[in-house]
Amino acid sequence: MRILIVEDEAKVARALQEGLEGEHYEVAVARTGEEAFFRASSEVFDLILLDVMLPGRSGLEVLATLRKRGSAAPVLILTARDSIEDRVVGLDAGADDYLVKPFAFPELLARIRALVRRGRTDQVLRLKAADLDMDLVTRKVARGGRPLDLTGREFELLEYLLRHHGQVVSREMLARDVWRETARATPLDNVIDVHIARLRKKVDADFATRLIQTVRGVGFLLKEGNL
Repeated sequence: MRILIVEDEAKVARALQEGLEGEHYEVAVARTGEEAFFRASSEVFDLILLDVMLPGRSGLEVLATLRKRGSAAPVLILTARDSIEDRVVGLDAGADDYLVKPFAFPELLARIRALVRRGRTDQVLRLKAADLDMDLVTRKVARGGRPLDLTGREFELLEYLLRHHGQVVSREMLARDVWRETARATPLDNVIDVHIARLRKKVDADFATRLIQTVRGVGFLLKEGNL
C-alpha cells in the first residue's frame, strides 16, 4: 500500500516515513503544496497524510483542488490546529479524518487502518494460498497460523507472488513492478534472487509443503506442491 506524506518539517517527515516503512508501507514524501499536488495528481496513492501549513499552496488548497478533480484517495489531515472551526474547515474541504499534533504513532496506525478499510470495501483485503495468509490492511503475514516477520521489500515481493498465484513471474516483471527499476545499466537478477532466497526461507523452511517454486530459466511461481 502506498502512502504520500505531505509535511514540510524534515524531522517530522523523516520520523513518519521511517515509522510507516517499519510497518511495511511504501512511502513517498512531498515537502511543499505544489509537490504534493503534482505527485497526488500523477501517481496512485492509497492514502495521503496531509499537513495544513505548507510552503506555497496550503494543505487545504491542495485537498480542495484534488477533490474537484475527482481524486478519491483517503486523506488524513495532520495539524497542530485543534479548534472545532479548523476541523470543520478541513472536513468540508474533503478530508476523511483529522489528527492533531502531537499524536501517538499507534493512534496514527489505527486511523490509517480504519481509512483503508473504509476506502477498500470493494477490493480484496486478504490474499491466501494454502495455509499462507496475508492481510493487506494490517500488513501481517502468517503461515499455518504462525506470524512471519518480513521486511518491507519481502512483503511487496510476496504480495506480488500471491497476486499472481499459479502464474510464472519473471525477474523482469519483478524488476519492473516491485523494484520499479527499468532503466538500470545492469539487471537486478542477483538482487532479486537473494531476496527470493530469504523470502523462501521464511515462508517454506519449516513446512512440509513448499509454496515458492523456481522455474529454471524463466522465473518464479507461487503454488502448492512441486512443479
